[in-house]
Amino acid sequence: MKRLLPLLAVLLLLAGCANIPLESQPAVVSGDKPGQVPADVAEPAAGIDPLTVTRQFIRNSATPGTANANARVYLDEEARRNWKPSQGLTIIDDTFGTVYDTASSSGNPDEQVVNVRGFKLGNLSPDSAFIPVKAEYSQQFKLRKQPNGQWRIVDPPQELAVTDEDFALNYFRVPISFYSPDSGAFVPDLRYVAAKPQAGLPGRVMDLVLQGPSEGLKGAVKDLLGDQVTTESNVRSTDDGTLDINLTGVGGASLADRNLIAAQIVLSLQTVTLSRIRLLADGTALVPDREYWRSSELPNYNVDIAPNSELLGLMTVNGRVRSLGDGQPVGGPAGNGGYKVVSAAQSVDGKRLAVVEEREGRQWLRVGDLGHDLASVDLFGGSLSRPTWRPVARGGGVSGEVWTVVDHNTVARVTLAADGRWVKAGVDATMLTGLGQITELRLSRDGSRLAAVVNGQLVVASIVRTADSVALRAPRKLQERDLKDVVDVDWATQDHLIAATSSTSLPVVKVPLDGQRMDPFSGSNLTPPVHGVTAAPSRQNLVADAGGLWVASELGEVWRPQAHTVTDADPFYPG
Repeated sequence: MKRLLPLLAVLLLLAGCANIPLESQPAVVSGDKPGQVPADVAEPAAGIDPLTVTRQFIRNSATPGTANANARVYLDEEARRNWKPSQGLTIIDDTFGTVYDTASSSGNPDEQVVNVRGFKLGNLSPDSAFIPVKAEYSQQFKLRKQPNGQWRIVDPPQELAVTDEDFALNYFRVPISFYSPDSGAFVPDLRYVAAKPQAGLPGRVMDLVLQGPSEGLKGAVKDLLGDQVTTESNVRSTDDGTLDINLTGVGGASLADRNLIAAQIVLSLQTVTLSRIRLLADGTALVPDREYWRSSELPNYNVDIAPNSELLGLMTVNGRVRSLGDGQPVGGPAGNGGYKVVSAAQSVDGKRLAVVEEREGRQWLRVGDLGHDLASVDLFGGSLSRPTWRPVARGGGVSGEVWTVVDHNTVARVTLAADGRWVKAGVDATMLTGLGQITELRLSRDGSRLAAVVNGQLVVASIVRTADSVALRAPRKLQERDLKDVVDVDWATQDHLIAATSSTSLPVVKVPLDGQRMDPFSGSNLTPPVHGVTAAPSRQNLVADAGGLWVASELGEVWRPQAHTVTDADPFYPG
């Protein structure tokens, strides 16, 4: 994130001031134009060897431009004309090797084969989403000395590879917003657009809004625009600094849906423009009597998925649930020792409590109103993971669904029936359980995703609901190579996770939900191993280690003792 901040400041300034009618927006990787190299793209330095040619080709593949011109100059004339790279990118580690392949040598001194080897970090898919991958990377390049004495690549790969550093410099991460009817919230879908030309950023982001959710989020959110909606003209900045967007195909959308469409577009564009946005549909206001929009003027659609500031959080200590606010036990058997509490979770609205109770050599789930007796649910096993609550749609009342993992291999949920009983319901979690033993599970507070600890690794999956089923889809391991021995996880925001590990070198880390990077928190004052973590929007990050509870608001801060720290506590914010 740090390396994006200076770029973002420049982009926002330019986006707010630009007054340039925009040409058609470039794709993530442009591969469908003739192989012409513009005159303003410099040829490589004379006399560079095949290894350098290959390395510079890779380093320049991160600048899409027109027909990947910056990379195309390292090709011979025929390859320049015919090369059509596929959409998408492979992101590799900054450190990669280039060596001559003597086994493939033709014996011709004017030909060389270069092997490139490195480590693959992920792919930028054709829908502009980052998909983490842990794999070795290898590619072979054939080069030939040209009549002018310069080495050039004659068989460029269709799949482009770029370094992590170059990807961060040339692509801008944008959270595209999609609506979740389940929670009434807008859900971020992290996507990446070419950072230049800067004036075209709003148009490229709007293209992604129109494309709909990425493959990893499809089915978990509603595509308000569908396939029929498009823009009637290019997104452009007018003389007064307004950003004009003219849609077509909205047709008979209701007033409620038109307001949601407007919110989706404005929220998606807020990271790339400071301008007010004029939203039209077939030449008239998208929402009757309102043409101009700013993100600051939108309703807070996500108000119901963030814990109220008065809910300070809870902790389990020695079989009882206590308040993080004053350290006192909560009311009822959960706080007075009536239950032997192993773990617990408070609903986002603060009204209900779910606990895992140990009795008769097994662990059982109890759910009910905070401060009262909790009903025992017909859900038990040798172990149950700490419960986690599903949010409800705006105006839907108190939360009514709890998830847990039974014996590390069965994802289970219980729902509140009309007669007031908590009953088991199914989850198709085959894709997640196939990855291994699940020790922790956290639903995102917008209800569209979950984060899990599987075999000590951090995994994110989407939650797809239909009228009669719930399924987990597109599970992805985050930072699989470097993030190991994970013991706990929580959602700091809708698009960032905080994870705790048993490692002494990386006790607490922050990871975006796509795993594109990882930022470590300071280890100062912590006494490994850390065994618990909780986080929430606008809250201090809170961890539990061998010495007690510690808080920190930002990366780089030294951890400070929590006001009511106690050893052997497991803290949790609502959710």
